[in-house]
Amino acid sequence: MAAIGRPRAYSEERTRALGLALASVLVLNSLDALFTLYWVRAGLATEANPLLRWLVYEHPVAFTLAKFFLVLLGSMLLWRLRHHALAVVGIILTFLAYYGILIHHLRSSSRLILSWSGFT
Repeated sequence: MAAIGRPRAYSEERTRALGLALASVLVLNSLDALFTLYWVRAGLATEANPLLRWLVYEHPVAFTLAKFFLVLLGSMLLWRLRHHALAVVGIILTFLAYYGILIHHLRSSSRLILSWSGFT
């Protein structure tokens, strides 16, 4: 429950939920980097981000680090501004975007496995 005189928008539960969402974004981003490296190295996909495209082909470790730290910096900014409605929307949309990207990777992986096993 929110303290007296403290807006409900800043409740501890909401803060905890936003922190969990941003922590999940970092995990989902890391999984996206790993899946992307696999798909690109296997010749089954290309990197969608033009700023990171060169790195994924030439320097996969630098690609992974750059991707992680760029998302980390964005997450830190959103966390710092979490008391603003627009930042809360940004946190939620970022989480949903990375969640959707993971679902896409998993769906593509399952299709690939099924095609390898002859079930398609």
